Amino acid sequence: MGSDLRLQTTSHQRKNLLTGDWVLVSPQRMQRPWQGMAETPEPPVLKPYDPGCYLCPGNERAGGKRNPAYTGPFAFDNDFSALSADSDQEDFAAGAADPMFVAAPLNGCCRVVCYTARHDQHLSDLSDEELLQAFAFMTEQFVELDRRPDIAYVQVFENRGQMMGCSNPHPHAQIWATSDVPVEPAKELHSQATYFAGCGRALLVDYLAAEISQGSRIVCENDHAVALVPFWAVWPFETLLLPRRAMTGPQEMSKDELQGFARAFKRTLRAYNTLFGAPVPYSMGFHPRPSDGMPHPEWQYHAHIYPPLLRSASVRKHLVGFEMLGMPQRDLTPEAAAARLGEACMQLAAE
Repeated sequence: MGSDLRLQTTSHQRKNLLTGDWVLVSPQRMQRPWQGMAETPEPPVLKPYDPGCYLCPGNERAGGKRNPAYTGPFAFDNDFSALSADSDQEDFAAGAADPMFVAAPLNGCCRVVCYTARHDQHLSDLSDEELLQAFAFMTEQFVELDRRPDIAYVQVFENRGQMMGCSNPHPHAQIWATSDVPVEPAKELHSQATYFAGCGRALLVDYLAAEISQGSRIVCENDHAVALVPFWAVWPFETLLLPRRAMTGPQEMSKDELQGFARAFKRTLRAYNTLFGAPVPYSMGFHPRPSDGMPHPEWQYHAHIYPPLLRSASVRKHLVGFEMLGMPQRDLTPEAAAARLGEACMQLAAE
């Protein structure tokens, strides 16, 4: 009990079991008088169809191609891809001899996935059937890219809102499939593989069991998935979404499991909107095992959601100063954040 109390009242650091990184938690700073600059958000007014939107059905995209008159989920290769398709090691051979300037090719492809034809909806607005259709479609995209011999990792993600740099409000995700495993999944792979080598069990499966037993960071749950604020969360209202059953990727889910996972995801997003009283910006992404053809029993499929908000829809969380030069830091404890999000979920249940 004494240790739990200190975690809520005094500064300490917590270890991220997935990455090995540490975060400074300073709950005592919640008592300081100045609580940050507030800005008044302007809620967007959107229509079901926008003739000027390059993602809406039938419209011409920025690259000159025209979208079909799609009615459900729709995907296309990004007209301005961040990844090249044909560079090789010889392209970087000239500088390889100098250890001060190390570069290597990173190939792949980038896709855009529109969840729906409706310009004015987001994941949290979709019906359960529409949501299942969107998640099933993203799983199909993952499976297709996962089978390619030139792809080592498939990262599905979404940036929502201008605060997160999203240039188009039409509800959409992105898929960047890369020829090497990116930095964050590589950290997670190392940690999960090390844990599995030591005990023969998946790290996140054991972690979820511990979180369910402890109980203070659970946001919402159903028969197939659990959303929680991780013990090591950096962002004030960051959440981690985990399936209850061990699985390495979305392709292993049954229809009921996929629907349960999608519903927990939607409920978490709606809890954000309820808590902040406005559509919440965020970056989110799904982390499957690497696409190398290996079984990866150490890996547990999961999703991260990172809202940039601090205390309201208008007060942002910035990583500055000590956080950029030393280590990430948070004032609000993960337990307090989970309690607030859990209360928002209860409000949704009462509606």
